[in-house]
Amino acid sequence: MIYGAVGKVKEDRELREYRELLKPPDHFEDGFGWKAVFGALFIGFVMMPGSMYLNLVIGTGVGPAARWVTVILFGEVAKRAYTRLRQQEVFVLYYMAGAALSSPFSGLLWNQYIVQSEAARVLGLTHLIPSWVAPPPGSESYVERTFFHRDWLVPILLMIGFELIQAVDHFGLGYALYRLTSDVERLPFPMAPVGALGTMALTESANREETSWRWRVFSIGGVIGLIFGFIYVLIPSASGVILVEPIRILPIPWIELTPYTEDFLPAVATGIQLDLGLMFLGMVLPFWAVMGGLIGFIITMIANPILYRKGILYHWHKGMETVDTVFANNFDFYMSFGIGLGLAIAVAGIVHVMVMLRKAGHKEPLGERFKRLFTPPPGRGDFSIWIALAIYVASTTAYILLCNYLVPGFPIIFLVAYGFIYTPIISYISARMEGVAGQFVSLPMVREMSFIAASRFFGYHGIGIWYAPIPIHNYGKATVKFREIELTGTSFRSIIKAEIFVFPVVMISSLLFSQYLWHLAPIPSSHYPYAQELWHLQALNTLLLQSATVEGDSPFFQALKLSYVLWGLGLGVLTYWLLAVLNLPIMLIYGVTRGLGQTTPHGVFLEVIGALLGRYYFIKKYGLRWRHYAPVLLAGFSCGMGIMGMIGMGFTLIMRSLSKLAY
Repeated sequence: MIYGAVGKVKEDRELREYRELLKPPDHFEDGFGWKAVFGALFIGFVMMPGSMYLNLVIGTGVGPAARWVTVILFGEVAKRAYTRLRQQEVFVLYYMAGAALSSPFSGLLWNQYIVQSEAARVLGLTHLIPSWVAPPPGSESYVERTFFHRDWLVPILLMIGFELIQAVDHFGLGYALYRLTSDVERLPFPMAPVGALGTMALTESANREETSWRWRVFSIGGVIGLIFGFIYVLIPSASGVILVEPIRILPIPWIELTPYTEDFLPAVATGIQLDLGLMFLGMVLPFWAVMGGLIGFIITMIANPILYRKGILYHWHKGMETVDTVFANNFDFYMSFGIGLGLAIAVAGIVHVMVMLRKAGHKEPLGERFKRLFTPPPGRGDFSIWIALAIYVASTTAYILLCNYLVPGFPIIFLVAYGFIYTPIISYISARMEGVAGQFVSLPMVREMSFIAASRFFGYHGIGIWYAPIPIHNYGKATVKFREIELTGTSFRSIIKAEIFVFPVVMISSLLFSQYLWHLAPIPSSHYPYAQELWHLQALNTLLLQSATVEGDSPFFQALKLSYVLWGLGLGVLTYWLLAVLNLPIMLIYGVTRGLGQTTPHGVFLEVIGALLGRYYFIKKYGLRWRHYAPVLLAGFSCGMGIMGMIGMGFTLIMRSLSKLAY
């Protein structure tokens, strides 16, 4: 049924528009140099602390703002030095900013919380968390709130090792699949031009081409971001240092409405998130994906009261707010139902790829097609496909050996199957979907279910495997990133140089600022409101799943119900089939799935407003040019927000540091 329906699906008009945004260049240049070196240092030691702070306070980091601010600053310096930033140099700065802002050691902040959390204590898992993840609760490092303690030496060294393998692994199977899908099969990758166009806008803004539309649109977004950031971020941050309670003109992270709607919307988490960035995000996301999210939320508003009255959502009771409501609903129904929906999406994606392969019908000989695999375009900076495959084999083997050393009781056959069977298959399917339709495909709960199977049938018990470096990956996204590099005319060799240089910068700065933020105040606490509000929910969901591999009866198996999984699978397949038969946008089902996912739904309203404004006002006014305007507008807004966040973070850190000085 679904196979025949997919064969009838026509290409979405939106995807065709994205596909035609940009054509590949005919020459490539190296973008790595001294500008990139100083840019990485600036991002790592100036932008990273601001991003980490904003993540803890409002749940979003500096994001694109760091990239814009860095490029604009270096553009001004270059201008005064009577030179310019080339597009390739801008992309390398852009690329390094994304890598530097990953902040891997912020994961240690989460680890110290999870070990000491109420959720771990209630579920009886505190003593099962390995010491190579975080020291046990009695460690002196928790009293002093410091990572510079001998108890943290092993977790820090392991973190560095994990990140090193991951940095090298990036150029393994992901690059090989890019060569296969882009060079050999010549798939269009419709979403890659969006990222490449953002880099072109960065180039123009850096070189101060004021007559360019990109600079004007970016400036408009930047001013809006400055104004909103002053209200949403700066005032609460600054007032929280001076006053006993911070002044919050707009509630962070949302306006809680669940207690006010519980009488007529039982078991429904309601509220409004007033982050204006969500509206600009709604303008950028595909329209039907946003509308699908709204439909999914409306379905839950109708279904949850019915499920509550039928006794399915039996853990919910009046008085619960968003966090407790979402967790209770996940436990009773939506975790199992969501697994089924994810399986339906994966099945649809796999079938879609099979149909595309069947319909490919290449006229050129097979030998000519694979000749391109070994003869890439000249000047692009490619390396041998055999080197890429060797990197994949070596990194996967390193994952297996390290994981087997840390968790010796876990069956090694699972690790081998993850790395050398599942990973290449799902990565190729996902790369095909990214190349054809701009959609990511993954099979839900494969990792989790295999852990549970190892516990039930192979005698493994414990939760160490949940924290170990498992060689299970999906390199579909990596193919899109390589396509973006190609579209900007940047040599791959400059990206390799950037990775080599940015790695130590990321390691050092991330550790230093994680230590600094933790030492200033407990995390989470009232000083970091987003973490205080959401981390408890995340810990409950995380540890509930991890309890599935402990010996004895686990709460996870009380929450997992096969009948609800089958409901989700059946509904997802039926929805996909109906959309295909009616020739409706397939992206709608991805949005509906997100809406049914029972995450905090409070941001959907502003996303919908943004999508409606974009489709029914701005597209009518500006035509298809709006596809170019929207990402630049969002980047400008993020830049303005980021600047206000940096000012607020700087003021907060300076004042709190001064308060700790001894007089």
